[in-house]
Amino acid sequence: MFQACSYKNKVDSNYYCQKLRLSCIQSNKIVNFKTTKGDFEVVLFGKDNPVTVSNFLENIDNDIYVNQKFYKIISFTQIKFVHSGVNPKNKLYFERNQNLNKTSPSIPLEIKFKEESKPRYNYQIKNPNETENLVNTFENGSIAMVKSGNNKSSSTEFFFVTSKIPELDGRYSIFGKIIKGLDVLKNINKEDYIKAVQIIN
Repeated sequence: MFQACSYKNKVDSNYYCQKLRLSCIQSNKIVNFKTTKGDFEVVLFGKDNPVTVSNFLENIDNDIYVNQKFYKIISFTQIKFVHSGVNPKNKLYFERNQNLNKTSPSIPLEIKFKEESKPRYNYQIKNPNETENLVNTFENGSIAMVKSGNNKSSSTEFFFVTSKIPELDGRYSIFGKIIKGLDVLKNINKEDYIKAVQIIN
């Protein structure tokens, strides 16, 4: 049985928001991705992943995703991974990072359990049985931050998946899901790019 008290949350979202100079959004938001293949809408889980969502919204406000390519696409028979964002291997990453005044190229891994009021930070699931108690798992249209270490997420790179992938649950910060236009995502290839990401509400 899952024990809610087995993990001590030493710090909360406010701590990381202050440390990373983010305004802590703690409500769900909807954003629109405009791409060369068409538009799709994503709900961001600000209630469950306030640090990850606040960081992503700041990136949108600073236009860092404007004209960004989908730089890596991995296709299997049943699932497709679509990566975008500012790739740290790109020399422009460092210039953009300085312009954004980011304190770090990474943010803490942030996952939420059903029985707990606060997300867990810098914690990666090792026991597969724990995934049953996750609030968010990978499903059709999920968006997550790329990893930048065992317990860290990139502050700028993200990826979408087009199917359930339980093997990755609890190992990435899943912070949203496509609610409209999933077919657009499925048709994206490496020649496509993001024209802009706009906050709807």
